[in-house]
Amino acid sequence: MTSEATISTSRTRIQKPGYRDYYYWLRSFVAGGVASCCAKTTIAPLDRIKILLQAQNIHYRHLGVLATVFAVRQKEGILGLYKGNGAMMVRIFPYGAIQFMAFDKYKKLISKKIGKSEHVHRLMAGSMAGITAVIFTYPLDMVRARLAFQVKGEHRYNGIIHAFKIIYTKEGGLPGFYRGLIPTVVGMAPYAGFSFFTFETLKTTGLKHAPELLGKPSRDNPDVMVLKTHASLLCGGVAGAIAQTISYPLDVTRRRMQLAAILPDSEKCRTMLQTLKYVCKEHGIRKGLYRGLSLNYIRCIPSQAVAFTTYEFMRQILRLN
Repeated sequence: MTSEATISTSRTRIQKPGYRDYYYWLRSFVAGGVASCCAKTTIAPLDRIKILLQAQNIHYRHLGVLATVFAVRQKEGILGLYKGNGAMMVRIFPYGAIQFMAFDKYKKLISKKIGKSEHVHRLMAGSMAGITAVIFTYPLDMVRARLAFQVKGEHRYNGIIHAFKIIYTKEGGLPGFYRGLIPTVVGMAPYAGFSFFTFETLKTTGLKHAPELLGKPSRDNPDVMVLKTHASLLCGGVAGAIAQTISYPLDVTRRRMQLAAILPDSEKCRTMLQTLKYVCKEHGIRKGLYRGLSLNYIRCIPSQAVAFTTYEFMRQILRLN
């Protein structure tokens, strides 16, 4: 009798809504982090090249995308293409985890507050999720950009911890880690918003009009339909391309501000508007604000495709459906 009562009490304790909610969000956090790490690992070399081109590194500023890839490999070796990737992984797990988890949370919250317009839910929730993730992980992005911008033989930072120490002691303490935050937040709102909006809209439309061709039952819940792998990759790639096209000039501005302290023209890149004007005046729109965009298409399409597809897969593995 006592044994049965104990088991019953234990089951009741485990099934409390608070416990279930905590466990659900923990699994969602892990799913988002794993998805983002997988996505960034596939395009780490392209990320390094993008940073070198965006900030007009003196060793590679005269080269195109492919020429820069070969030049980095010749000058710094294969591992040179992955410089800064350690800091990226440290940053991207919490970034992706917070972003995907926050998107689910914000979408549910907004749907309760403003009605049944799914399109508005997706756009607003995506924007808010991206901003939330950026604010929490921006110092790590700053350090990763500094490490990736270094060229062999001209190292200013010896690693992640050393970079944190130097920035903190020589660039004004904690505020030094948030240089370029405003253009990042301004750029992240449309990027994350349109990224999630496009993927979710394509997913919903595809499953509604062509469920047999594009969809399949979820592994953890046969009543829920999910996209097949090829369809998920396609939707994620399209979402990434659209989002990057809209927000790219602000991404360039963010990088210039992050790297301003180690660039010769640092005094001209102190604010978002000042940096935008300077880059546009000195290098023009195509070669300044959109420099490296072709590379960004090459990197953002597979990145977003892998991110969304892996997240959908992890949701099934962790029984989130």
